[in-house]
Amino acid sequence: MKKTCKKIVVVCLLLMGILNNSFYTYASNHKETTEPGNLYALSAVLMDGTSGRVLYGKNAEEPRAMASTTKIMTCILILEQCNLEETAKTSAYAASMPKVHLGAMEGEEFLVKDLLYSLMLESHNDSAVILAEHLRGSVSEFAAKMNEKAKEIGCENTWFITPNGLDAQEEVQGEIKKHHTTATDLGRIMRYCISQSPKKEAFLEITRTPSYSFQDVSGKRSFSCNNHNAFLSMMEGALSGKTGFTSEAGYCYIGALERDGKTLIVALLGCGWPNNKSYKWQDTRKLMEHGLEHYSVHALSEARLPQIPSAIPVEKGQSEILGEGAKVSTVRMETEDMQMLLGAGDEVKTIYRGKTFLEAPVRKGEKIGEIQYQVNGETWKTEEVVAGNAVKEIDYSWCLEQTMNRWAKGGI
Repeated sequence: MKKTCKKIVVVCLLLMGILNNSFYTYASNHKETTEPGNLYALSAVLMDGTSGRVLYGKNAEEPRAMASTTKIMTCILILEQCNLEETAKTSAYAASMPKVHLGAMEGEEFLVKDLLYSLMLESHNDSAVILAEHLRGSVSEFAAKMNEKAKEIGCENTWFITPNGLDAQEEVQGEIKKHHTTATDLGRIMRYCISQSPKKEAFLEITRTPSYSFQDVSGKRSFSCNNHNAFLSMMEGALSGKTGFTSEAGYCYIGALERDGKTLIVALLGCGWPNNKSYKWQDTRKLMEHGLEHYSVHALSEARLPQIPSAIPVEKGQSEILGEGAKVSTVRMETEDMQMLLGAGDEVKTIYRGKTFLEAPVRKGEKIGEIQYQVNGETWKTEEVVAGNAVKEIDYSWCLEQTMNRWAKGGI
């Protein structure tokens, strides 16, 4: 009876430790976090460029056409998979692209590097197709690569059909799919381009260049490109960005800013139609200023850790101490700290989820549980808790050894 009661008490204590949470509500010196106010854009996102957390969203998961903001994906794929000194040849299809275009002629050749500046500064539609066909042989094959990359980045509702963002639709396994993304996914793609891609520096260099001149490979024709991203001179710390417009998408924009240790990304879809070209700049400024004013950088390690049991009982396990049950010590496997923008009222919580009992055999390093770091209920970081020692299963030879030890000590 005493043993049963003791076991119940142990289980209760362990459960108290395992279910115990530690949390705090972040107290900011900034003003209380509020909504950024009315926006022109039909869909919008303000994203923490470091962690990828959405700080503010308006219809953030609604699929919409994204026009030439598409070209940031085209650019990063070409940077990652092509030699910039390679020569790309213009096909008849590429030469047929509508304005805005470089005006490349069928058979005309260009350096890949030069076409990337044409793509990102002037948003030339023919340059996008020349690059796509150069890398994958056809636009459809390149689009497949774009969709593959989108999934890799974590995009949940994006479908590419063209490398330039012209409105398009196609039938896929009996389903009609449009060229589209969401504000959240577009933010994820920009985050990848500026901070995660191995070619992030090259991407930033191209998209921040004010103007660029080049010739075709033969040297017969010269071209000049000017950067139309007004955001670069609009706010201190502006990093990169890409505009876009089609009749279906309306005015679109994706931009990034870095200031005071913060990286902010703004994605806008359906931000007005002619004659409201300036709406996107007003929305971008409003969201960027909201992020700068209401959020500051913090490490998740600032959160208090939950109570973790120092040892866990092991059933049917060999014990080195005569008369005591086997136990496994717990070891927390710390991971690299994570920086995140937090605002007033953001709740940071740590939760330990683990086992109350183990059954032998137990290997050293075996996972017992995990510590979850959550912000407003969403898990952003996980640390494993593992067994600090091994425990063998009780077998005949161990029982015989214990019997002999007790007999030698006069215990039998």
